[in-house]
Amino acid sequence: MQVLPLSSHPKTLLLGIQAPFFSRDGVLYQERQACNGLRLWAENFEYLHVMAPAEQGPPPRGWVPLSALGPELDRIECHPLPAAFRPDRFLRALPKERARIRTLIDRADHLCFATGGLWGDWGMVAALEASRMGRKYSIWTDQVCSQLIWRTRGSRGLRHRALAWGSYLPMRWAERRLARQADLGLFHGNDTFRQFAPHSRQPFMMHNVHLSKDDHITPEALAAKLAGLQDGPLRIAYVGRAIAMKGPFDWLAVLRSLADQGVAFQAEWFGEGEDLPKMKAQVAQMGLGGRVSLPGFCDDHAQIFETLRRAHVLMFCHKTMESPRILIEALVSGCPIVGYGSAYSQDLIAGHGGGVLTAMDDTRALTDAVRHLALDRLALGALVQRAVRDGAPFETRALFRQRSDLIKQYA
Repeated sequence: MQVLPLSSHPKTLLLGIQAPFFSRDGVLYQERQACNGLRLWAENFEYLHVMAPAEQGPPPRGWVPLSALGPELDRIECHPLPAAFRPDRFLRALPKERARIRTLIDRADHLCFATGGLWGDWGMVAALEASRMGRKYSIWTDQVCSQLIWRTRGSRGLRHRALAWGSYLPMRWAERRLARQADLGLFHGNDTFRQFAPHSRQPFMMHNVHLSKDDHITPEALAAKLAGLQDGPLRIAYVGRAIAMKGPFDWLAVLRSLADQGVAFQAEWFGEGEDLPKMKAQVAQMGLGGRVSLPGFCDDHAQIFETLRRAHVLMFCHKTMESPRILIEALVSGCPIVGYGSAYSQDLIAGHGGGVLTAMDDTRALTDAVRHLALDRLALGALVQRAVRDGAPFETRALFRQRSDLIKQYA
């Protein structure tokens, strides 16, 4: 395993992240966007220590060796921690890793820990240790894990439901305690911010995106998209994991209703997950094989953005308090967001109205909203232009600089 030695550089950030390392043949791998995040953190600090759980074995698609960081790797030290997501494994590893985390805290000038879980959440452990040591620190989260567990508790078998019942209250308590004790709370999206801001000393709403100015739709591409809106079936897209919290079967239910009403459309969902086989079976049963495509995982960043620029709407059925980046990526691509409303999605389009939001779980209302856009292409064109304006402020480098400046000030 590749573990770089500790050093004591000035203006060092100790960063705990949840995206796991994968270790294979002595090489550490990290998810591609997480790697880009490490590079951007390193632009704002002289040195970066990174803690993350480490899985053993071949990395998933989309993971790259840390050598992809290039020259910045010389200023980044990686500290893999056990991937101990079962209570027994976590409790066995806890004494040794607590001591190790305390050493890392002692060597750093600034502290920021991503939290979101219970068993195996080393960010939570690090935050509690920093508090005991009298150190200032910040926490970062992009979802309300307790609510996620509760909302999806009935989507799997008996074991999963039992785990949800046993985890919900302790997780809810831990989330609020971390928010209260942290000197700085960085909360991604308005759902998360509204949940935790009342418990935080210094709450800030942030957006965790990986977008350059080159990712935004160009004026020429926007003009071509608007010119092509008048003809052909409505093009519907979604990108995300095929799991219960994303509402995949609500998504299919809307498509079936559109088909029953004679609406012409083509839909595609990029992403893998435990529900993908069942989704494919339902598409076949509904007779939608010629209209609905489920290509699975896509690691091609350019292809995803091309899909969003080509799509007329991003239709989503998110069921939990989370802040999916795909909504922002759609807006910057000139793709209106049409789906279940939440504080997060409402905030994203509050400026210009680049989307249509309905009540959560109301597939009939979502069907009506999509059908209206399919039949009224002038309204759809106006919505596309408003989506572009709502997406204009999102640029990764500036957002990371803002977050880093807050950490330097408060933690």
